[in-house]
Amino acid sequence: MSTETVNIEITNKKNINVRMLTMTAVLAAIAYILAFLEFPVPLAPSFARMDLSDYPALIGAFAFGPLCGLLVELVKNALQLLSSSTGGIGELANFLMGASYVAAAGFIYKYKKTKKGAGIACVAGSFAMGIVAAVTNYFILLPLFENFMPLDQLIASFGEFLPFIKTKLDIVLYNAFPFNLLKGLVIGGFTMITYKQIRPVLKGMH
Repeated sequence: MSTETVNIEITNKKNINVRMLTMTAVLAAIAYILAFLEFPVPLAPSFARMDLSDYPALIGAFAFGPLCGLLVELVKNALQLLSSSTGGIGELANFLMGASYVAAAGFIYKYKKTKKGAGIACVAGSFAMGIVAAVTNYFILLPLFENFMPLDQLIASFGEFLPFIKTKLDIVLYNAFPFNLLKGLVIGGFTMITYKQIRPVLKGMH
């Protein structure tokens, strides 16, 4: 291999890294904006809301690998700290849930870049986010809400929509897990529909 060839390869790698960092920053900015566009969760109290800010992170994970997705989630939540009302606890929980989603999906898609692989990645990522959401809700988010609302009242607020919710564990099993699973599947489906059109822009391909 000639010196000229080696120099070209090094230059290409540098260009790819610069492109990845640039697109990561752009996707993180979009994710930060989307985080403010919240909508109520079906069959849940008004304070339980969801957003689609994990969509840019999943796009990044598909285009550049799971590390890009993780960076998007990290930057998004770091920016949200500037206006946090939870002392960073909510942002930590949001990062853990988003990170589990894009890491699992991005890792699978990295080694199986087919339509079927993308589908498997999205489903696996959704289950990963659902499980992590259950854990973070039980140990982080629900205890956080208890600072503003007694546990019995908190459980009752969910029980108004789902009468069989009687304990904190019920909230996790019948609300937090299924709706984060659904959220992941919706974002995954939207990503599969749009990724083919977005990928050339991210990659700088003509």
